[in-house]
Amino acid sequence: MLDKHSHSSSKQVDIFSDDQRQLHFAELCNALYERELTSLSQQKINNVSLLQRKLGGLKHHVKRAADSLLDKESPLQLDIHNASWQGKQAAKCMADKVDVDKTEQWFYDNIQIGRSIPIHVDTLGAEHIELDSVDRIDFEQGKLHANKFGWFAFNGSFLEEEIRQLDILGLKLLKPTKAVFTAACCGHHWNHRGKSQPRALSLRELMLSLSINWKTFK
Repeated sequence: MLDKHSHSSSKQVDIFSDDQRQLHFAELCNALYERELTSLSQQKINNVSLLQRKLGGLKHHVKRAADSLLDKESPLQLDIHNASWQGKQAAKCMADKVDVDKTEQWFYDNIQIGRSIPIHVDTLGAEHIELDSVDRIDFEQGKLHANKFGWFAFNGSFLEEEIRQLDILGLKLLKPTKAVFTAACCGHHWNHRGKSQPRALSLRELMLSLSINWKTFK
């Protein structure tokens, strides 16, 4: 039977735990607000009502992201101060080590609408892996549509070269693995010298990272 002292100690631990969570929640919210407001200030938004909608929904999205980051079970470390995932970075980007047949088979077997997928982005002198989501699937033609980047074949090939952004040299759909998702979630970045400064994930990418099942990579 618990005595009064034991019961009081137990309550104190709970209180301290709750206080720590609230502190972490507040720090995450601050980091996310700062990042998103900086991002919005750099966007060319001519439509005032669109900007108002983005700002109006920011509070909800930031709080939801902060809560989810604290609750997410992940093999990655959560950096509270920067609202980012931390994990060991490979010396080189693993995008060149892909097997197109295995990639194609994986997407035939596992792809679903809404699923987070990793896209290798090769820009001028730099490369990273970015999270996107699936919004359309065409099994007959073996292709999917990523919400941001467009159509990819299940074997990884980008199918819309004519509308590729000017500064992007190449895009490739990758088969999800722990190494690939770690690189995407942590914002790992490489240039011709090797590892470079990690990129900060957008709020959208952070939310996509929270949907990953690290046991199945789906």
